[in-house]
Amino acid sequence: MAAAPTTMSPDLDAARTALAKYSDPFVAIRDGYFSTLACIDFPAGMTDGSVEYPPGAMGVHLLNPANIGPKLDPAKPQVLIYEPVGDKLVLAGAEWFVPVQAAGGVVPTIFGQTLAGPMDGHEPIMPTSLRHYDLHVWLWKDNPRGMFTSTNAALKCTPGAAYTIAIGGAHHH
Repeated sequence: MAAAPTTMSPDLDAARTALAKYSDPFVAIRDGYFSTLACIDFPAGMTDGSVEYPPGAMGVHLLNPANIGPKLDPAKPQVLIYEPVGDKLVLAGAEWFVPVQAAGGVVPTIFGQTLAGPMDGHEPIMPTSLRHYDLHVWLWKDNPRGMFTSTNAALKCTPGAAYTIAIGGAHHH
């Protein structure tokens, strides 16, 4: 597992510490996270409206619906992000996610960052109609493009694997 950047702010470091228990994905499942199965990959990158996805991957998302709402809690991300490594899932990051409907007309912020969006849901793991804001935070897997970049060029999905979903070019709806 890649080391986290050494220059993490205290709030990011606290979130990383609080979420470390999820290095075991079964702990995440017991705490209400559900696997979306797919490893999301943007091999060529793409743009979707105002949101830029540089080449890289987003990994396997585990979603906790109980954490979805208008308020963001650093210790309760809506999504945990894992990288498939051999036959294991390795914790790579977390995503804070707010549906547009829940945001109340206010663009959410956390860790001093404004969430990206609004954007359509990402088929096939989320209905296109689920417009939302999100912020990916690579707390465990160093991202060469920065901790808050949506995709991570260092994270790999297995090309051609049954649950690897390659997204790129024009966003199809």
